[in-house]
Amino acid sequence: MAAAAGDGTVKPLQSAMKLANGAIELDTGNRPREAYTEYLRTIHYISQALLEEVETTKEARETVPPDTSKMLKLAQQCLERAQSTATKLGKTRLKATMPAAAPIPQPAGRHRRVYSDEGGKLSPFLPPEIFQKLQGAESQSSKKELTPLEEASLQNQKLKAAYEARMARLDPSQAMQKTSLTLSLQRQMMENLVIAKAREETLQRKMEERRLRLQEAANRRFCSQVALTPEEREQRALYAAVLEYEQDHDWPKHWKAKLKRSPGDLSLVTSLVSHLLSLPDHPIAQLLRRLQCAVYSALYPAVSRAAAPAPGCCPQTPNPGSRRLRPSQSLHCMLSPPEPSAPRPQDCPPTPPLQPGPVGPPSPLGDTASGLPDKDSSFEDLEQFLGTSERQGQGRGVQPEPQLQQLKSAVEEIHNAIDRLLSLTLLAFEGLNTAASKDRCLACIEEPFFSPLWPLLLALYRSVHRAREAALSRSMELYRNAPPTAIGIPTKLLPQNPEAKGATGYPYCAAAQELGLLVLESCPQKKLECIVRTLRLICVCAEDYCPTPEATPQAGPQAGPQPIAAAAIGADDLLPILSFVVLRSGLPQLVSECAALEEFIHEGYLIGEEGYCLTSLQSALSYVELLPQGGLAK
Repeated sequence: MAAAAGDGTVKPLQSAMKLANGAIELDTGNRPREAYTEYLRTIHYISQALLEEVETTKEARETVPPDTSKMLKLAQQCLERAQSTATKLGKTRLKATMPAAAPIPQPAGRHRRVYSDEGGKLSPFLPPEIFQKLQGAESQSSKKELTPLEEASLQNQKLKAAYEARMARLDPSQAMQKTSLTLSLQRQMMENLVIAKAREETLQRKMEERRLRLQEAANRRFCSQVALTPEEREQRALYAAVLEYEQDHDWPKHWKAKLKRSPGDLSLVTSLVSHLLSLPDHPIAQLLRRLQCAVYSALYPAVSRAAAPAPGCCPQTPNPGSRRLRPSQSLHCMLSPPEPSAPRPQDCPPTPPLQPGPVGPPSPLGDTASGLPDKDSSFEDLEQFLGTSERQGQGRGVQPEPQLQQLKSAVEEIHNAIDRLLSLTLLAFEGLNTAASKDRCLACIEEPFFSPLWPLLLALYRSVHRAREAALSRSMELYRNAPPTAIGIPTKLLPQNPEAKGATGYPYCAAAQELGLLVLESCPQKKLECIVRTLRLICVCAEDYCPTPEATPQAGPQAGPQPIAAAAIGADDLLPILSFVVLRSGLPQLVSECAALEEFIHEGYLIGEEGYCLTSLQSALSYVELLPQGGLAK
């Protein structure tokens, strides 16, 4: 990261993000032809970078780098936007050469559709019944052993085919042989069925005896003086199913032996849980799918109701200043709040336009810039600032109670589901019952659990935080081209000679690009890691812009709760820089992303470096929301 910020050598992923951002700016600026070219150029760059990467890893016999999946997602997004832009160009050409046609009424859909970020474009979530079928497809496609009666039926079919072939070769005069063959076939088929039935009964009796024996073992494990709750009874039944599974498979015994030999090896925990959840016939994997379907079924109606447009309302048009990298479902921004358009003259006095300017000279913002807090004192009293943010946020309006209640219910259901999965996993593998192993096991469970659910969950969060995202979007539009000094960044923490440094188009560009990658992830832990990398990149860039001889880099994860302890900047300088990075990211949904992360991140992370970074980002978001907006400035 230091090389990326200081030497001008940028990682392929960051270069691809820069190209994609340029294409999106052209697209939002109503220049579809140039945007289409830039999208194709971005796709070409990504394909070339991945080809070179494959050749390099092939020679070195290394694994595929982790950025590869992100670059593939980015290429997919650019391809979808290129297709949309090409369709737009084609429609423009048709409008110029053909008369307007009467609109064709569209048949009503079977289920409600959710509005995407592209204004009137519809992007549906899957209905719960289809989602459930997709989740159970792997389990249904798994290989199933034949019962004795099914094996006997297959054998009888083969005997009958051989009998018909021999009968076709006999002459009509050989009646005795035909009769003998028929009787022999009937006898063999009957014997096969009798033997198979006896085997089936014996097998069923043994399976029932084993089931009762394992149920007794589960009862002893859940022995209690009081009556069991329904949840405990279900847990006991699942534990009995796990014991029955272990009777038929040997791999759990081998893993338990490995855990016993190396109890502190966390890599074994990761491999075990990943292997466990990849087996569709294991009771824990089956429980995971059932819980996912239950949560999805609870979220879907709430999101559909929140996304349904009001009667007589036309679809919202996208904000030209909002740079979002998604017209599809893969980037998890499925439900965008109504983006505010520019204020009308009758609503508030006109605001002086923001023009881009050099970093060094004074800000060209005029009255708007003067309305900002002084850069030397704006972040000194963070507690008072956050209190003002909270009061003004309440003044903007209270969220409807049904949506808040639905969100609380969904959050509680998700926490209960993850607790049940973790509890059953610890019951099945007692070697995981240590503090470090529990945390690693929880992290391994969360990634496959949240992956299919995060788009829908984030959509509900965005509907609840609609007002805050709208305020953040207005600030992003108004201060899109504001110089860093207008946000409160001191000149000493800006490039002293941008031309000599070369590279990026604006300061802290690498951090803004890294923050933009957050929406590509679907796991809370990975999103939190992206935020930590963003703040570390800010520190790297600040040290490069303003090097200090006494600053020594700290390596390793034991850097304490503040990752900037030995950097050239302090907390008062970090917040305005992070606010500038937020403005440049163009992602209003960061409000909802951070609210969801605060809810689902493990408590242990919230008191360390990760929690400090998340709190800093939330403070920066609150500050950007409250930036003066013309006549609204206090």
